[in-house]
This record gives sequence, structure tokens and C-alpha cells, in this order.
Amino acid sequence: MIAKEILKKVRQIEIRTNRLVDSVLGGEYNSAFRGLGMEFEEVREYQPGDEIRTIDWNVTARAGHPYVKRYREERELTVMTLVDVSPSERFGSGRQEKSELAAEFSAVIAFSAIRNGDKVGTILFSDQVEKYIPPKKGKKHVLRLVREILDFRPRSRGTDVREALRFLAKVLKRRATVFLISDFIAADFEKALAAVRGKHDVIAVRTSDPREASLPDIGLITLEDAETGEVVVVDSRSARVRDLFQSRGAAERSRQDELLRSLKIDELEITTGKPYIKELSSFFRMREKKMYR
Repeated sequence: MIAKEILKKVRQIEIRTNRLVDSVLGGEYNSAFRGLGMEFEEVREYQPGDEIRTIDWNVTARAGHPYVKRYREERELTVMTLVDVSPSERFGSGRQEKSELAAEFSAVIAFSAIRNGDKVGTILFSDQVEKYIPPKKGKKHVLRLVREILDFRPRSRGTDVREALRFLAKVLKRRATVFLISDFIAADFEKALAAVRGKHDVIAVRTSDPREASLPDIGLITLEDAETGEVVVVDSRSARVRDLFQSRGAAERSRQDELLRSLKIDELEITTGKPYIKELSSFFRMREKKMYR
């Protein structure tokens, strides 16, 4: 895309995401993530008006009457988006590529963060760290992040989630909320993900496209691997071919889901051409509930 087209897309994303943050997500982001920047301070006896969700049930059971937890809130959070910019993210069977979807989602998170006084930064990665933009505040900074994601062309063709996670661990010493945005067409990142999960609050955001889940019945189709350049021709009229394509995709998705569950990492999927705001709103509410369990 030429510079004029990029600026137009950035402006469109700014308008759309600002509207979403203003009308739907601003308060929900605050409830879902601000509490994760709190440090436990003490327990005290329950007083009328205290949130029931803050009751410490273990202490209450031992004491015989209710106690609540008190927290000290940190002044600000650090939010990081780790964005996969490998060639597979340039795929889109409709009017939107996965890379554009990732840019829009990153903008929603970034605008929500700066509205709440938090810093936000990003790491763009392929099979290496392509670009690091340190966390900062401000609208101009957020618009730069969106522009970089939309316009960035990686030097490498592969995907290595592990390298991005290792880099994050080196540059971020303070606990952060990390949105890992990728189609996760990668391997051998389990240990690195577990290590980062041990220090930071990690959310996995899977980008997908409807055509990655199933083949249409339209005859011969040429498929190209965006990262290796390998080309194959398949006959989509064959039910066996379509079933095999679908089952392999489902098996890989199941493997990824199991990994995230084992590490207690929350997961959200966003799909090209499909509104995600209801799912994101529900996700924020789920996060809020988890804080008080």
C-alpha cells in the first residue's frame, strides 16, 4: 500500500476504534485489567458497602465472620502487543487481511490503554524481532503503532513466536499485560511462553480467516504457503480432500487450545470479516470475574 492509502486506513481504524472504546469498551477494559496492576496490602473486617467479590473466604472461614482483601493500585499499567507480521498474516479471503485485523485489534487495546492512563508498546515479529516500539502514552504514539503494523514488510518469511517472547523477557523487567496476536502457525514456543506467563499477564489472540478452516467445493485450487513458497494443487471437489484439510486444521487448533489451557492463558479468536466487539466485551467481563475468584 502507498503512503496515502496507509494514512487513509489508519484514519478509518482510528475513527472506528475510538467509537468502540467510547461506547462499549472503555469501562470494561478498566475493570478487566486495572485490577491486575494492584498489589495485595492486607485483609480487614467486612464493612457495609464493601464489594462482596473482595471477601477472602479462607480468612472468613477461620475467623467466623467476613473479611475482605485490600489492594494498593499501581499508578499505571504497561500494555504490550506482540504482533505477528509474517507473510501468513497477509492472507485474507475477503476484503480484510489478517494483518489489517491485527492492526485494528491492536488499536482497540491501545486506545483503551491510553484512555486509562496506561503505557502501550509493541513488538513486531516474524522469525525474528523485526521492530520494537517501547511503551509510551499518547494518541500520536498509538497511531504510529497502527501505521507500523499496517505498512510493515518483514525482512524474513518465517514465524518464530519463541524469539518474540524471549525478546520481551529481556526488555520488560516490570510486570505487563501482554497481547500475543498471531495465527500461531509456528512450533516450539511452549517453553518460552511458559516463562513469560510466569512473570506477565499473557492473553493469546488468534487471527484467522474462514478459508483456513475449510475448502470450498470449486474444483482445482492452487494453494501457496506464504512463508515457504511451496505450491500445491488440490481438487476441492473431492470430499476426502476437503475433510482432510478441515480435520488437520481442527487438530492443530485443538493442540494449541490444550497448550494455552495447560498454561492458564486466556484466549480470544478474531476472524477476518467478522465483528468481534461482542466477543471482546464478553472476554473483558470474564477477566473481571476471574480477578475476584
